[in-house]
Amino acid sequence: MRDTQRSDLGAAVFVLALGLVSAWQAAVIPTTPLYAQVGPKAVPYLIAAALVVLGIGLVAAALRGGWSHDLEEVRDAPPTNWRALTLLLAGLLANLALIVPFGFTVAATVQFTLAAAAFGSIAHARNVSIAFVVSLGAYALFVKVLGVNIGAGVIEALVFGDPG
Repeated sequence: MRDTQRSDLGAAVFVLALGLVSAWQAAVIPTTPLYAQVGPKAVPYLIAAALVVLGIGLVAAALRGGWSHDLEEVRDAPPTNWRALTLLLAGLLANLALIVPFGFTVAATVQFTLAAAAFGSIAHARNVSIAFVVSLGAYALFVKVLGVNIGAGVIEALVFGDPG
């Protein structure tokens, strides 16, 4: 099995697994008898089914030799940038770890800054500033305008008086 075929199979299995997990999560969405025909599970089931069908098709294509070995981008691709992938993963994990104790703005600012570094930016102070403004603006839009709670914390309490 070629490296590209192994990678194709890994991507295919991931898509299939994502579809199965989506179907499982759709099944546990609570419903009430108020929904006559189309309830809150319809679209998640549709997306899960599409992912499962796509995953099965991708697995079949991968087992028949894969699809990426014919792509010029794959043949001429540089080696994997593990530093960038590590920074992106660190950003995701930082967001998960920081959002509850410190709130959305801090968590999103850290994640944005790490993602910018992963893409090669070295202007860290500028990245933090941009991330802070955008994150605080997103918080204001979701919480104050749309009424969707996305996690108040230290900064939100200082700026908006929201309890953390």
